[in-house]
Amino acid sequence: MALAAPLTEAAHGVFPIAATPFTADGALDLTSLDRLVDFYLGHRVHGLTLLGIMGEAQKLTAEESLTIVRRVVTRAGGRVPIVVGVSSAGLAPLVALAEASMQAGAAGVMIAPTPGLRGDDALFAYMESVFRALDPATPVVYQDYPQSTGVYLPVPLFHRMVDAFPRLVMLKHEDAPGLAKLTRVREEARRHGHRRVAVLVGNGAIYYPQELARGADGAMTGFAYPEMLVEVYERFAAGDAEAAEDVFDAYLPLLRMEHQPGMGLAVRKAILHRRGAIACPALRAPAAALTAEGQREVERLVRRLERRLKG
Repeated sequence: MALAAPLTEAAHGVFPIAATPFTADGALDLTSLDRLVDFYLGHRVHGLTLLGIMGEAQKLTAEESLTIVRRVVTRAGGRVPIVVGVSSAGLAPLVALAEASMQAGAAGVMIAPTPGLRGDDALFAYMESVFRALDPATPVVYQDYPQSTGVYLPVPLFHRMVDAFPRLVMLKHEDAPGLAKLTRVREEARRHGHRRVAVLVGNGAIYYPQELARGADGAMTGFAYPEMLVEVYERFAAGDAEAAEDVFDAYLPLLRMEHQPGMGLAVRKAILHRRGAIACPALRAPAAALTAEGQREVERLVRRLERRLKG
């Protein structure tokens, strides 16, 4: 089986946060997982990200997590790099999943700091312990998502980590408001000669065109229309930022609906189900579910998008 090359600082494009398909009774649906991989690849994504927060990683057993990684790596067949979220409250399970994922053929792992860290030195020490425990060949994506972790990453500290840890090759930028921070990451790297790492953005890609304009290399988020994320990236990379923003604007009502706190994943899975990417839109309990009214709202927005795209 062909495997993708390890992740590097040159990574770019769209790495969707893959949903995790379940049956109505909460079991893993591996057949739908195969179908979902085909769906993403059919829309020309540049990579895949597994076991993210919106992949319901926190609801999976260690065995299920590894089953998903192995299944997706096999299905992708080396066509795109695969990043695996391995964040954990404990260092031992983090390292165990990271090592097993890399052995299975992942291109790199994504790590968010354990919640509760306070101060630059505490965060640096935590990441130092992570890199010391990981295989030195493992590429790492740092997930900067203080809204979830409560851990803030100052720009000077990020560059300190980039300088100290050569296998830190990507920042998943999800701080909000974060546009000024993204500008500082790029400008201070140039000014002070820090290594340039890849930056992919999350937060549902709600600020995607502006983030691309400020130096992002693409998106790492799970919007149910990955072809939009790809087209916006490609048009922007080709120098047509205005056309990229026009494409983004067409999808914005659905993107906004999917970005709802607490309900976004239910919306996302409902759309993926409607598009035939998964057999069942169920989230694993405990989880919020769309009401009948919410389902009608999603359906209406999808129909409006389809009419707009035809026009």
